[in-house]
Amino acid sequence: MSVSPADSVTSKRHAKRIETAYPDKAYRWNRKQYSRQRRFLDIWAFVLKLLGGFWLNNKSWSYSGGVTEAKRNLRRKAQAVWIRNTLLDLGPTFIKIGQLFSTRADLFPSEYVEELAKLQDKVPAFSYQQVEQIIEQELGKKIPELFHSFEPIPIAAASLGQVHKAQLHSGETVAVKVQRPGLRKLFEIDLAILKGITRYFQNHPEWGRGRDWLGIYDECCRILWEEIDYLNEGRNADTFRRNFRDDDWVKVPRVYWRYTSHRVLTLEYAPGIKISHYEALEAAGLDRKQLARQGAQAYLQQLLNDGFFHADPHPGNIAVSPEGHLIFYDFGMMGRIKPGIREKLMQTLFGVAQKDAERVMVSLIDLGALSSVDDMGPVRRSIQYILDNFMDKPFETQSVSAISDDLYEIAYNQPFRFPATFTFVLRAFSTLEGVGKGLDPEFDFMEVAKPFAMQLMTNGNGSEGNSFLNELSRQAVQVSSTALGLPRRLEDTLEKLERGDLRVRFRSIETERLLRRQSSIQMGTSYALIVSAFTLSATLLFVEHYVWLALFAALIAAAVAVALLRLFMRLDRYDRM
Repeated sequence: MSVSPADSVTSKRHAKRIETAYPDKAYRWNRKQYSRQRRFLDIWAFVLKLLGGFWLNNKSWSYSGGVTEAKRNLRRKAQAVWIRNTLLDLGPTFIKIGQLFSTRADLFPSEYVEELAKLQDKVPAFSYQQVEQIIEQELGKKIPELFHSFEPIPIAAASLGQVHKAQLHSGETVAVKVQRPGLRKLFEIDLAILKGITRYFQNHPEWGRGRDWLGIYDECCRILWEEIDYLNEGRNADTFRRNFRDDDWVKVPRVYWRYTSHRVLTLEYAPGIKISHYEALEAAGLDRKQLARQGAQAYLQQLLNDGFFHADPHPGNIAVSPEGHLIFYDFGMMGRIKPGIREKLMQTLFGVAQKDAERVMVSLIDLGALSSVDDMGPVRRSIQYILDNFMDKPFETQSVSAISDDLYEIAYNQPFRFPATFTFVLRAFSTLEGVGKGLDPEFDFMEVAKPFAMQLMTNGNGSEGNSFLNELSRQAVQVSSTALGLPRRLEDTLEKLERGDLRVRFRSIETERLLRRQSSIQMGTSYALIVSAFTLSATLLFVEHYVWLALFAALIAAAVAVALLRLFMRLDRYDRM
C-alpha cells in the first residue's frame, strides 16, 4: 500500500508501532540537539575511568586476599563487559570503533578483543517522519512519487541507519537503506575529541611506546567515512556482484542507482534464511553440508582470486535463498588485497613450509604486519614457537579460530602490527569456520582451503614437479640476487659506521643482575637513613611532649621501614638467582 505523508492519523499509528517494535532508550547522542561540551565530558569521563581501571589492574593491593592470575583475568573480563556496554551508550562512532578494535589484538589483551567482537550494533530506530525528510532531501522527491508503497516500520535498524521494504512503481520490490539523521555532525564532533585523546596516548611514555596511535586514528577515520558514504557502498556491491557473475550459487542484490545517494541506498529486495538458523535451513530441505563448503569457497575466492572481499561476513550478513543460493548483504566495509601483497604472501608461506623463522619475519616486515625494532630476537623466537607448535600437527586437525587466538595472544605487547586487512581476514575465517561447523559438525575449513592454498603456493602452475622446479629456480635467483647485493650492503654498513648511525647492542645478564643489586643497596642505605632520622625526631618530639608531631614522624618512619623490608626481600631474591 502507498503511504501518504498528509495522513496524520496513519502517521501517528505508524509512530506508535515503531515505538512498540523498537523500545527507545534515552541516548544523549540520539537527540536532535546535543552539546559539544556535554559530549566532550561524556567521552573523557569514559576514557579517564578506563585508564583508572587499567592502572588499578597493575596494583597488587587492589585485589582483596592477594593478586592471582585468575583474579586478574576475572577483573579484565568484567572490565571488558563494561567497555562494551559503555561504547553502545556512547553511540555510532564508538560502536564502530569498538568493532574495529576487536580486530586489533596487537593492541589489547584477548579478554577485551573477545568482548568487543560481541558488540551488537542494535539501537532504537528513528522516526518515519525523519525518513521522509531525508529521502526528500537526498532524492528530490517525496516518497509517494518515488515508490508505489513504502513500509514505515524498518525491517532492520542499526547505529548508522535503518532499512525499509518498499515497492517501485515499476513493480520491483526493494530494500531502502536510510542513514541516521545527524550522523555526519556526530562523527565530526566525536572524531575531533578522539584526536585529542589519541595525541595523549601517542605522547604517553608507556602506552605510546612502539605504537602508532595517530596512524590507527587515521585508519579508523577513513573506514568510518567510507562506511557512511552509501554511493561507495553501492559501488562495492556492484564490484562484488560482477566478481560472482559466473557463479549461480551466489546472489548479490542489485543496486538501483536512480534511487541512491550519499545517504540513501536502494537495493534489490533479496530475502532469505539467515545462515546461522540451522533448523530453518533443515526444514526448508537445504543441504547444510553443501552450504558449509560453499560459504568457505565463496570467501576464499574473494580473498585469493578476486582480491576484493567482504570484511564483515558475520551470520547476519549472509543468508540462503529457498533455492539454496548464498545471499550477501551490507557492503560498507570491504577489504582489498593489493597486487604486490600476493608475492609477499607467497614468501611468508614458503617460510612457514620450511619452518624458517627468519624468512617469515622478513616477509612479515615487508607485509607491514611487523615493525622492525632494535632487538628482533624475542620476535624471532615467538615466530619459531608458532612454527614448531602448528607445523608439527596434522593440517586437517588445526582450527582457524585456535590459530588466530594464539597468534593474537603472542602478538600482544610484541612489535606485531596486524593491518586491518590481515585481522579482517582472520576474523572472517574464524566466523566462517564457526558457521560451517554449525551447519555441518564434520566441516573442515582447512580441507576446503587446501586447493586454494596449493594454487597460491604454486602460483597456479602445473604439477608437483613443476612446483619443485619453480621453487628451485626461485631459490637460485634469490641466492644470486643476495650475492650480487652483498657488496652494496657492506658499503651501506660501513657508511653507517662512519656516520655513527650504527648501534651495537649486547646484553650481559650477570652484569644487569649485579647493577640492579647495587642500585637496590644504595636505595636501602637511603631508606635506612630516613628511618633513623624520623625515629630520632619522633623520640625528641615525644620527650618534649609534642605527642601529635611525634606520632606523625613515627608513622613516616614506619612506612619507610616497610619499604626497606620489601627491598631486603628483593635483595634476597637477587642473591638466590
